[in-house]
Amino acid sequence: MTSQPTSANWLSILLLGLIWGGTFAVVRLALDGYGPVTVACARTALGAMAMLGLMRVMQRRVPPLTPRLTGYLMAIGLLSTALPFLLLSWGQQYVPSAFAGISMAALPLFVLPLAAVFSDEPFRWRGAVGVGVGFLGALVLIGPGVLAPGAGLSAWGQMACLAAALSYAVASILTRRCPPIDGIVLTALSLTLGAVVLVPMMLLTEGLPGWTGAVPGAALVFLGLLPTALAALIRVTVIRSAGSVFMTLVNYQVPVWSMAIGALGLGEALPWRFFAALALILTGLGISQGRNLRDLLMRAAPAR
Repeated sequence: MTSQPTSANWLSILLLGLIWGGTFAVVRLALDGYGPVTVACARTALGAMAMLGLMRVMQRRVPPLTPRLTGYLMAIGLLSTALPFLLLSWGQQYVPSAFAGISMAALPLFVLPLAAVFSDEPFRWRGAVGVGVGFLGALVLIGPGVLAPGAGLSAWGQMACLAAALSYAVASILTRRCPPIDGIVLTALSLTLGAVVLVPMMLLTEGLPGWTGAVPGAALVFLGLLPTALAALIRVTVIRSAGSVFMTLVNYQVPVWSMAIGALGLGEALPWRFFAALALILTGLGISQGRNLRDLLMRAAPAR
């Protein structure tokens, strides 16, 4: 049973929002020195090594791998690591990092209808309205010219980022339906399976990477360690202490941080539609999760 969020929980939520919001700008820096497959591969491989080490330190053990559990692990590994990491890395060659961050804000809006169909969570009117408003925000985000002739690779980059959000959403549903398994173990095995897929792909398409400079190299290390190993540990700690509803506050922060870091750190231009899309998506999240947020605010004043 979770308890009232503490000051440490609030600081953890802010830190997670900053880490995950800054990930898209770091991907952009890594792409200055490496190809998209290499960036995605380094993220999974380094993350897998860190999580396997963390699993050993925390003495978490892999449960018996039944055929059903193995199937879930393979699907989750592909859809939560290999595919979205690759889609985001490829897409961010052609779109601003802020666009990728706002795209991820739509993730819960994909989850709601999918959960109603494939899980045991009913899709009520509030959720339907929220999803509708949020998807309107997604349409504003990609703009009216995405399907126009001559839109070029920018349009495909936008579609890749939104497809990554959909992949994460499907992985989230599979994770909910997965047989019981420790969260740290699940993360470690998912990243390991993602690395198994991406390492051969990298060697076949981009070859063995070399050192291309301090900034791209440091970006690869950051991607492998902070948004995966450290963030996963913080996430599990917060959920066990303050609950999964409290964790939803991260969804509102990530796109804001991604826009701020993209503009201030990378000098990216932020067109008006980014702000309009963000407002619509966050409004959709607020409508769809209104009851949970209201309950949270009633009990979530930091403990003194």
